[in-house]
Amino acid sequence: MILCVQGPRQLLSVASTEDTLEALTASVSSSHCLHSIPRQWDPTKDLCTIAKNFFYLDISGWYWGAITAGQAHAALQAASEGAFLIRDSSHPLYMLTLSVRTARGPTSIRIQYSGARFLLDSSSPARPSLLSFPDVPSLVQYYVGPGRTVEQGKAEETCGSKPEQKISQENTIVLKLRRALHKPQAFPSLQHLVRLTINRSTDCSNQLLLPRPLVRFLQDYPFQV
Repeated sequence: MILCVQGPRQLLSVASTEDTLEALTASVSSSHCLHSIPRQWDPTKDLCTIAKNFFYLDISGWYWGAITAGQAHAALQAASEGAFLIRDSSHPLYMLTLSVRTARGPTSIRIQYSGARFLLDSSSPARPSLLSFPDVPSLVQYYVGPGRTVEQGKAEETCGSKPEQKISQENTIVLKLRRALHKPQAFPSLQHLVRLTINRSTDCSNQLLLPRPLVRFLQDYPFQV
């Protein structure tokens, strides 16, 4: 803690020590010369957020785990435009990556985690305006549907694109997330498919006239994708 003190001060007498401490306390609360206390990192909140996120991803069926970019792109190569999956990132500073089949071929976008929120990685000036989400399924659900343009500073190489196309368009990717590419070993169950159908029909599953276990089952995965 740093205090700004103007001019020399006399030694404090024992009798005036209490009054002086009160004056110093008042000056501490109002002085602009004090360094503000940084917000403390809460590891418990991060742990809960990350654990809940992977719980959702494991249920989703489109989380492929620790596969390489090449393996993800090979799986997406024969898929239609808009097919996507989530995988572990090979970059040490990132947890997850979104791999998607675009009009120019498969590509990958890293997912950044910061302050218990997830957002697509970008180095463009528009980065501060990018939305963040409490989990990756919420992020994916937001980008499902109409194409949304995402600018990146360094996109991974797109299969099948010409060099001149890559140079002129490498910073712009039009996201059209339309269909999740399920991992062969984690294809969703019939119960999960029914849950998705119900979630697409209502946002108030807790108000449905269903037994409590079924309501809890719906709330365990409150997404439409």
